[in-house]
Amino acid sequence: MGNINARCVVTGLGMVNAIGKNVDECWENALKGTPGIDRVKSVNSDACYAHLGAEVKDSDIEKNDKVDRVSVLCLQASKEALKDAGITEGSIDASRMGVIMGSCVGGVVSIENYIEKGEKTEDINKMSIASIANHVADMAGAKGVVTNIGNACAASTMSVAYACELIRAGVGDVFIAGGADAFASVPFAGFTALHALSENPCSPFNHSNGITLGEGAGAIIVESYEHAVKRGAHIYCDVLSAGISSDAHHITAPRPDGIGQMYAIRRAVEKSGIKYEELDYVNAHGTGTAKNDEAEFLSLHTIFDDVNDHLSVSSTKAMVGHCLGAAGAIEAVYAIKALTDNKVPPTIGYTAEDLETLKEKAGKIDFMPNEMKEKEMNYVMSNSFAFGGSNASIIFAKNEGNMGEKENDEDIYVTGIGIVSPVGNGLENYIAKVNGIVKNEEVNLVSELGKEDFDKYDIKLAFYRKLDKLSTMQVVSGIEAIKDAGFEFNDENAEDFGMIIGTGDGPITTVYEFQEHISKEGTQNGSAFNFPNTVYNAAGGYLSIKTGMRGYNVTITNGNQSGLGSVCYAANEIRQSRAKAMLASGSDENSDVMKKLYTQLGLVADAKGGIYENEKGIALSDGSVTLALESASNAASHNAKKYAKIAGYAMTHEGVGYGNIKGSDAGLENAVKEALKAADIDADKIDAIFGFGNGLEEVDSIEKNVYGKLFDKEMPVINVKDYVGEARAAAATLGAAHAALTLSGDLSKEQDAYFMKDGNVRTGKVNTEGFEYVLVTSYATGGSYSAVILKKVN
Repeated sequence: MGNINARCVVTGLGMVNAIGKNVDECWENALKGTPGIDRVKSVNSDACYAHLGAEVKDSDIEKNDKVDRVSVLCLQASKEALKDAGITEGSIDASRMGVIMGSCVGGVVSIENYIEKGEKTEDINKMSIASIANHVADMAGAKGVVTNIGNACAASTMSVAYACELIRAGVGDVFIAGGADAFASVPFAGFTALHALSENPCSPFNHSNGITLGEGAGAIIVESYEHAVKRGAHIYCDVLSAGISSDAHHITAPRPDGIGQMYAIRRAVEKSGIKYEELDYVNAHGTGTAKNDEAEFLSLHTIFDDVNDHLSVSSTKAMVGHCLGAAGAIEAVYAIKALTDNKVPPTIGYTAEDLETLKEKAGKIDFMPNEMKEKEMNYVMSNSFAFGGSNASIIFAKNEGNMGEKENDEDIYVTGIGIVSPVGNGLENYIAKVNGIVKNEEVNLVSELGKEDFDKYDIKLAFYRKLDKLSTMQVVSGIEAIKDAGFEFNDENAEDFGMIIGTGDGPITTVYEFQEHISKEGTQNGSAFNFPNTVYNAAGGYLSIKTGMRGYNVTITNGNQSGLGSVCYAANEIRQSRAKAMLASGSDENSDVMKKLYTQLGLVADAKGGIYENEKGIALSDGSVTLALESASNAASHNAKKYAKIAGYAMTHEGVGYGNIKGSDAGLENAVKEALKAADIDADKIDAIFGFGNGLEEVDSIEKNVYGKLFDKEMPVINVKDYVGEARAAAATLGAAHAALTLSGDLSKEQDAYFMKDGNVRTGKVNTEGFEYVLVTSYATGGSYSAVILKKVN
């Protein structure tokens, strides 16, 4: 059982950036105002207009050629945090320890290496953000919830917030949370193309003429107060509440009026149970670009000018650069150290003339020019704002605060479905094809979108021409789910609706093509048009811009199961009253690039085989599927159709090494058991399973083994990949959509199924008319599993 107001505390810190290889060194240098910015060495900037960066010295990090540099950085910070917390493998219940890591660009160094150094197979599994948390989980032996958040520069702040949400939901005791990003050609070329880099060291809240990119990692051990006390851990501080929102404005620029930022800040403060005048320090997002600094400057003054006369604000990016997805975690560590040491780090770079200008515009806020100050503090906040309009603010405190969260104990229903798939687009089309038993006979499938789809949902050319295929599919499936559910948004309710986007491979095609271009044409010739689509949360950002949804907006990425993990995450947000309704999506694309990479890994079938028998490999596919979830009262308020009830859900991990297709029977078994426990039913109540087998014997055998062990009867297993192929995260969400459509009676009562018992499989027809509870499962390479139980609505 969870407790939405349970205390979450910080017991360990880890950090590496351009001014230090550990927390102590980074903190001491920050207090001194030590700059870590210099001419870049890892990227060729000779033909670029800007040449500066804040790189981590190679001598400051461990050498590890088996993982991408981003994971090297993350592992180093995570090891330090675990050591600081006094946690060793076996010292705590591994099933109650999880890992949530954020990143903006993930393994782009490995994408560059692959393209420029001989297309080595060993680089492929290093490319995705999904690998990062898996490597940390393997190192730490974590077997709880493991995932990554891909919301660009807000990712790692969101990771800490989500870790606390999961502790308060009762699904874990300890989380390693944070994020990492490595210096690489793609972001450097992209920001060069946007003309967003400063020719001089970045100057937040001062000259504001551009950013200086950095790299690094931050890791925070977050655990329940009771667990920390029981094991005698040193407690740095409490983590109170967080605010997460979406601007719904522009893919790269913040809203000039700061509405999204202010919503995140206000929600964090108010849900923490503190007063605005009690906040002592803000580690600002403070990037050094004019638009970002102006929006944050406006937000801070608007909220605090009339109520707080002692607020200190600084941007440590002036020293360590903008570390992208690692920025939030690094700055959270700095904020926690400021709180516990009662010392505020400076914003460096002010001249005497700058100081005079600052006096005129700073008002009551102390922007900490050049020198640190000692100050007694009780409450501090860290802000992170990102591409896609993502905003996140989080508050740390010396005491437990007065949390005012209220749990929503209403039932949660699936009330809308949107589908983009290789068998066609639209819910009605999917139902017609499946009822007509149109099964896949191909080994390479792609979803197609055209003018008919755009006209149907009023998506204009001026909008969709900016999108890559991943984002286009997501926007179409998302809008269809919104319309199917009957949601209508306006200025009064826009923050009440949120979304969780799940993706296995994210925009790897776009990133690959961007890198391929600059490898040929030079770092100075990146495309300002394509660069915004290289971030994983672009798809969710475009959907919020198109629809006006300004609520909770997070993109998760941990392999195929991300599409079902999004359902778990979205349901939890409704349960913890952060939204009245949520979209839960799974999206992944097929392309020449993806086909090339999956074929090189030896996963794609060269001829059509079977699932669960006669396996020859996957039929690579793509698509986007979105479910609309809402509370019972919200559904009743607009007389929504209820396809199915979310009865229970769970996510688990049993590490087998990222990239290892052969998963773990124990991981799936634990996920199913935890979902049954959450639904408060026995295994014999399950009438059917909607499974994840994909034509790889290593994957299919896990289901055959586990279902035979958990269920006494011959269990019918329905698999949507018979129709759409291995669409990865999209297939995972489609499994839940197909299950909901089965329970609602929208699909044919007679469906094809695989009947499993004691490891044996036979095929046949199953009558679904009497189904009451069904189980949906999904997996990801590396050993992560999701399980969701749906119940028929009477």
